[in-house]
Amino acid sequence: MRFNVILKHVATLGFIGYIPFAPGTFGSICSLILFILLKPSVPAHILILLIAVPLGIVSSHFAEKLLHEKDSSHIVIDEFCGYFFSTLFTPFTTTNALAAFFLFRVFDILKPFPIKKVESMLKGGYGIMADDIMAAVYTNVILQIWITLH
Repeated sequence: MRFNVILKHVATLGFIGYIPFAPGTFGSICSLILFILLKPSVPAHILILLIAVPLGIVSSHFAEKLLHEKDSSHIVIDEFCGYFFSTLFTPFTTTNALAAFFLFRVFDILKPFPIKKVESMLKGGYGIMADDIMAAVYTNVILQIWITLH
């Protein structure tokens, strides 16, 4: 049982998920700050995702059960991972980092097709993580086009 509580804290990024307004945005801000501080190389970036995404799936699955709420707003590890996906394979600049943040939040909030459908098709941790990863893919594609054109 204690392990489930630890996983809940991972899923909520400690107190971040309990901020009374826009906890998802604050989860993304945590990821943005970490990204700016680390400026990860591509291999390090991939390693972070290989650890964070499975951890996000498992922790959000258990947190959802402990919180007794489907895709609880307190669960913010999905926004954390989504932001990191948004910046994958993009050159590090502060402009790219901030553009990824704003685009990711827009796609995560608006959930354009088929993001909303994927979220509803999958259950538990997979559903919680899937919509943010898809929002991140949309973000990354737009960033890649923008970078290529500039």
